[in-house]
Amino acid sequence: MDRLLRIGEFARRSRLSLKALRLYERQGLLKPAVVDPANGYRRYHEDQLADARLVRSLRRLDMPLTVVSQIICADTEDRAGLLAVYWDAVEQRIAMQRDLAAHLHAVMTGGKGLSKMFEVKQRDVPAQVVLTEQRHVVQSALVEWMAGAMDRVEKATHKYGGMSAPGLVIYHGEVSEDSDGPVEVALPIAADAPPAGSAARIEPAHREAYVRLKKREVQYPQILSAYDAVAVWLKENGFAEAGAPREVYFREWEGAGPEDEVCDIAYPMK
Repeated sequence: MDRLLRIGEFARRSRLSLKALRLYERQGLLKPAVVDPANGYRRYHEDQLADARLVRSLRRLDMPLTVVSQIICADTEDRAGLLAVYWDAVEQRIAMQRDLAAHLHAVMTGGKGLSKMFEVKQRDVPAQVVLTEQRHVVQSALVEWMAGAMDRVEKATHKYGGMSAPGLVIYHGEVSEDSDGPVEVALPIAADAPPAGSAARIEPAHREAYVRLKKREVQYPQILSAYDAVAVWLKENGFAEAGAPREVYFREWEGAGPEDEVCDIAYPMK
């Protein structure tokens, strides 16, 4: 059997403080092997040092104790996978925070740096028949309404062979906590004219300027920087807006990862 270490020696060899060891004991993370009922002295098995050192290293990653506990309590062969899952989430959060910081910097500097954040391109878009749903909605309710409207209109396109091109979310007015649009979900179908008895219209042919976003970049408020970038590019290059700005979703959302390109921010131009 491995020998027992007093808490002071265990703390020294694991490089954990006595305060940390007591906290981890209360959390059920690193329990002493033996607690003397007479004097309360704690002793640890020498082979607990490996887990103690692992706890110390994981905490240096700013890992919450709940996650540390999951890893320590897992079978040895499962620990690396749990660490990978945690760190992937950390990197996604940092990437989103980086995008938000860049957006806030652009706001605070009056738009400086937008040209470096996004590459603006142009394309011609043909006329399309679209099935639509429109709603006045504030920003806090936007995502929930969009998801529902996309689902409802997409199901309606099945009658006409399904969607024939990427779906649009068109902003006919400002959307914020103080302004409610309106916003329109418009999904193209293969038809020469709007079907009778349906909420449909023709989206006119146009030329548009756009930037492409990854899934992690489609977050409020940092997504506003993409709109600003296109608007500034139009002005600086002598163009004018010729229609409502829109989001063009060309990839299935649920199956996309944070780094996958999913959406264009576009302005019709003239």
